Amino acid sequence: MRTILIMGPGGSGRTTLAAATAVTAARAGTRTLVLSADRTDTLGAALGTGTGPEPVDVAPRLTAWRPDPAQEFREDLTALQDRASSALDLLGASRLDPEELTPLPGAEELALLRALRDAALSDSYDLLVVDLPPTPQALALLALPEELRRYLRRLLPPERQAARALRPVLGRLAGVPMPAEWLYETAGRWDLELAAVEAVVADRDTVVRLVAEPGPAGADAVRSAAPGLALRGLRTDVVVANRVLPEASPDTWLAGPVAQQRKTLEEWREAYDVRTVAHLGRDPRGADDLTALAVPGAEHAGSPVEWPVTDRLGEDGVLVWHIPLPGAIREELDLVRRGDELVVTAGRFRRIVPLPSALRRCTVDGAALREGELRIRFAPDPKLWPQAR
Repeated sequence: MRTILIMGPGGSGRTTLAAATAVTAARAGTRTLVLSADRTDTLGAALGTGTGPEPVDVAPRLTAWRPDPAQEFREDLTALQDRASSALDLLGASRLDPEELTPLPGAEELALLRALRDAALSDSYDLLVVDLPPTPQALALLALPEELRRYLRRLLPPERQAARALRPVLGRLAGVPMPAEWLYETAGRWDLELAAVEAVVADRDTVVRLVAEPGPAGADAVRSAAPGLALRGLRTDVVVANRVLPEASPDTWLAGPVAQQRKTLEEWREAYDVRTVAHLGRDPRGADDLTALAVPGAEHAGSPVEWPVTDRLGEDGVLVWHIPLPGAIREELDLVRRGDELVVTAGRFRRIVPLPSALRRCTVDGAALREGELRIRFAPDPKLWPQAR
């Protein structure tokens, strides 16, 4: 199944274009599901059919789904209370009733991730179109599975589970209670669920479609998103320039906005595959309006993001790790080596990545940002590097 992640700044019309992309694909014969985490039913307003916590058939081969974070939050917390019942009773804590639970911040994002996983594992669809939150929140959302899995591995290392049989003995010897069995089982289940979501995001058939209105604000949004997408290894198939004004217009007051849009489009075309969507002069509503937008189809494929390691041992005595970071600013870059991991910070974006096996036996020898690419030099550590006899 192909997945298109629709991303853009607030007010760019990304939800409308997500709906239009889904309608276009369904009319072309593709079984399509469109997902949204918006609290208000913006997706339903665009489609002309209300959406909610249960998938609804909007048209032939088109299904829309807007997961309910409140319902899933209640179910998860109730299950957690059941599993931790003995600990809660020991502490004298009173349980919370499902009716008094309200979702915490971030519940919408977690509900969307779970729906993304469930949809990807389903055989009912050929295409998944995901209406993501505004760009900064979307990038944080897509980073969440990898980061949460890392936290789980640090807090509850999988190798400790091999000592389950010794846990009661160790608890008596240490004089403190050891983590309960359910805790490790819960962590293992969460890890599997997060791994499934992470696999969907990293899949070769998953692409990001950037939506922005050409102009100064849209240009800034696309520029600032570029290093965040690259740092996460996310592929962009096209940039959709939304609400493009007609070049030949009798209204003289449009001359300024048209010139701004033209300038931005020229800049985008130097770096991206750009598709334009004309301004209809009204808010699109219903399948006919969405079809009139003439959005790009689902057949476009983004170029895979690669972080290659080049061997320059013969020339310079180093290995070079190439990390594409278009739009990154030298003064906002930071690198920290932590054991077998590298912490890369580009502006407000940060990622902790494991080093390739060959580089784990090396020390960092320097780094440089050239032509939108971070090049990190690694010198072999004589204590760890195999020596020629």
